[in-house]
Amino acid sequence: MKNMTEGNPAKLIILFTIPLICGNILQQLYNIGDGKIVSEYIDELAFAAVGMTAVVSNTLNGLIGGFTQGFGILIANSFGAKDMNRLRRSVAGSIILTIFLVIVLTTLGMLFIKPILITLNTPEEILPQALSYVRIIIGGIIFTATYNLNANMLRALGDSKTPLFFLIMSVILNLGLDYIFVRILNMGINGAAYATVISQTICSASCLIYTFKRFRNIIPLKEDWKEAFNELSELFTTGLSMGLMGCIVNIGTIILQGAINSLGSEIMAAHVAGRRVLDLLMIMIFTFGFSMTTYVSQNMGAGRLDRVKQGVKAATLTVTAISITLVLICLIISRPAVTWIASTDNMNIIDNGVMYCRTGVYFFVALGPLFVLRCTLQGMGHKIIPLYSSVMELTIKVLSASILVPAIGYLGVALTEPISWVLMTTMLFFMYIHYINKEAALAV
Repeated sequence: MKNMTEGNPAKLIILFTIPLICGNILQQLYNIGDGKIVSEYIDELAFAAVGMTAVVSNTLNGLIGGFTQGFGILIANSFGAKDMNRLRRSVAGSIILTIFLVIVLTTLGMLFIKPILITLNTPEEILPQALSYVRIIIGGIIFTATYNLNANMLRALGDSKTPLFFLIMSVILNLGLDYIFVRILNMGINGAAYATVISQTICSASCLIYTFKRFRNIIPLKEDWKEAFNELSELFTTGLSMGLMGCIVNIGTIILQGAINSLGSEIMAAHVAGRRVLDLLMIMIFTFGFSMTTYVSQNMGAGRLDRVKQGVKAATLTVTAISITLVLICLIISRPAVTWIASTDNMNIIDNGVMYCRTGVYFFVALGPLFVLRCTLQGMGHKIIPLYSSVMELTIKVLSASILVPAIGYLGVALTEPISWVLMTTMLFFMYIHYINKEAALAV
């Protein structure tokens, strides 16, 4: 456990963030490696199928990750306030709600995935592969949820290193199984899906065992399970706010994906490759947002508003400096990276993938503060305001899919998110100033 209510804010946030950065880079490298294996040993259609179904699985995973991160806010707040009874009740309630969430998402996912893919204008030549792949992934949601719940509980207690260790194990196992199932056993795209589910199963089970052996003081007692129902309302609303935020953003991405699919399989492949490069670069800044959720939650629990303001300033300066550096890195690596990931010499795919990367990275200076401010407001307990920014992003993606993309093609896709980042950061900045001053006035 790591108490983030004492010590230098900048140092605490950076040290907490480093394992998160490593873990997310590792996850993106897995996505790149997985795509490389599929494109290398199957074909470009399979590569496009895996890439386009990612928006669906990411929506489900985002909802799970958001809910469990929301649960972590209450756990971190209880830890900062040194209220172990409430902490154990929060853990019990988090487990109950996670089980319920898994049942709902698995059932709905299996029932509606085919009409969703059809609605997304999935080309007929890749629909069978996409459908087969994503159904296997949906079947493994329970293991994704188990890992996310455990990882977010540990992070709420200030431990960002342990989830990294289990993620490393999962990624190594996943890539190994990918190669065996796809290259050696010729299981096709289904082999890649089974590799993902098996590795997640082992990872989630290992993390669960570790958490309940290492942190026995957070294990709910018999009376905690009974009293957990008193915490369910707060846990659910906080988790719902975080989950909906990710879900709304991903719904917008799904709608935008439909517009991308209408541009043809080459643009789909370009987008998959370009997006993976941009996602890898983006890790360096969005993880600071995750860190701020824990940092702010613990300090709000301890009544340290002064440390909240210090942390926001330190994190914003850090992500801005990183964003400027990432622009230079992207200009250097984007073309060879897109070419390698897509495993192609098709210049239409390569040029569009590179254009997407370079257009987005210039706006990272707005995206970094966006993550910091959004997660700070969540950590302060403001559940609705961050949702406004997500609704704004959804609206912009819908307008882009219906107006911008038909008018200027794939360039419209590349411009969509940067436009939303600038608008949302501006809105959240003024909201943060308003609420931090309001909290300061109440503390007097």
